[in-house]
Amino acid sequence: MTDRQITGTGRLYGVGLGPGDPSLVTVRAAELIGKADVVAYHSARHGRSIARSIAERYLTDGQIEEKLVYPITVETTDHPGGYRGALDDFYEEAAARLAAHLDAGRDVVVLAEGDPLFYGSYQHMHKRLAHRYPTEVVPGVTSVSAAAARLGQPLTEAEETLTVIPGTLPEEELTARIAAADSAVIMKLGRTFPAVRRALERAGRLDDAQYVERAFMDGERILPLAEVEGETVPYFSVAVLPSKVAPLEPVERRTDGAGAVAVIGTGPAGPLWLTPEARGVLAEATDLVGYTTYLDRVPERPGQRRHASDNKVESERAEYALELARRGHKVAVVSSGDPGVFAMATAVLEVACEEAYRDVPVRIVPGMTAAHAAASRAGAPLGHDYAVVSLSDRLKPWDVVARRLRAAAEADLVLALYNPGSKSRTTQVALARDLLLEYRAPETPVVMARDVGGPTERVRIVRLGELDPALVDMRTILLIGSSQTQAVERGGGVEVVWTPRRYPES
Repeated sequence: MTDRQITGTGRLYGVGLGPGDPSLVTVRAAELIGKADVVAYHSARHGRSIARSIAERYLTDGQIEEKLVYPITVETTDHPGGYRGALDDFYEEAAARLAAHLDAGRDVVVLAEGDPLFYGSYQHMHKRLAHRYPTEVVPGVTSVSAAAARLGQPLTEAEETLTVIPGTLPEEELTARIAAADSAVIMKLGRTFPAVRRALERAGRLDDAQYVERAFMDGERILPLAEVEGETVPYFSVAVLPSKVAPLEPVERRTDGAGAVAVIGTGPAGPLWLTPEARGVLAEATDLVGYTTYLDRVPERPGQRRHASDNKVESERAEYALELARRGHKVAVVSSGDPGVFAMATAVLEVACEEAYRDVPVRIVPGMTAAHAAASRAGAPLGHDYAVVSLSDRLKPWDVVARRLRAAAEADLVLALYNPGSKSRTTQVALARDLLLEYRAPETPVVMARDVGGPTERVRIVRLGELDPALVDMRTILLIGSSQTQAVERGGGVEVVWTPRRYPES
């Protein structure tokens, strides 16, 4: 028995038509279009429907055609609910018209360019009707697949991810999404094209971008996006950033002087702490240089070269990266946290200011600092003025460290203490604790945060007088409260630490 015989209603079909060429309509879609009682399609007020023109060869005599005419497209409206309100009313009215046919036992095919559930108008009918009537969705070739086919370039390869981005997003958001993407397709161009082009340029991806207009339709155009004039871009066009996986030129051939160094802050742990900008720069690099532990946090990409080294050769690592760049490579120097906070940015810039490397471009890409990551886990201990001090005396004498701790303590600043201890440095934490106790009460809150964001993360809140140096290692950061810092137990026995934004008057 058919659905009509069982339920007494017609069946709803959302039918994908592919990108434009009628020969790319699936066999199933052609069958349904030919035998439907009602064929519905959307159009603007001019009445022309691209969907109908694609399906025309499959239509048969005697079918009812329902033209669903949008009341507005991009223009303004005096509807009390604004643009969205006007469209919602239209979708409700259109769904009611189709429901009347279904209730009368007629099968309804709703035509959709591309795929019905991929930025398609059909989805608005589906949400309003599919729970009430027997429904089938017939997929179609998307504009994404059509553009890749016309370019003749892979969209993704190996472990790459594909990002689909609507061009209607704010420009700042477009820039961030593009910078973070391996490969991407940007939809809905038209009037959004100038902002999309600027976003591609700001993200450093303009030269990679390809432009595909009306794929598999009359008037098809394919060219580098940088060559496209903004006023000529229709809605049925996409920007494509194809796969980045490609053979790299041998080292000895890259002598064009086009190399550069970017010092990347990866945050305190894994990929969740990477900024979109850092993701994009890492993806663009031909070579990654860094301390082995930090390089291991960066996903491997086919074709990229990785140059790992020990943690105590910062200057040598910096010089090696700059030498690669001078030979034409795009080099990313990987640093944990923020590269400018006790990390690789200083080491790279120090060497880059030598005569031999002054012409090599160097860029610093910020990252989440260990102090800020640790603070977020405990509450808001850095809510007022604070000082950042490294307890390491490997590059400066301990009396300098002590003098700075004393000055910060006298100023009643919250302290973020980096590099508190290691296998070869076991006395600094106790020395710092005893010095600070000359100025702070033993009850002062201390946040001990180890491996924040990592698999062995542990955050403890102790009191300064009870701080045990044996529990502190190189992967630990200490946040020492000021005289105003509070540690308060909230619901569930969870203790939070925060420093008021107001400081009491003398």
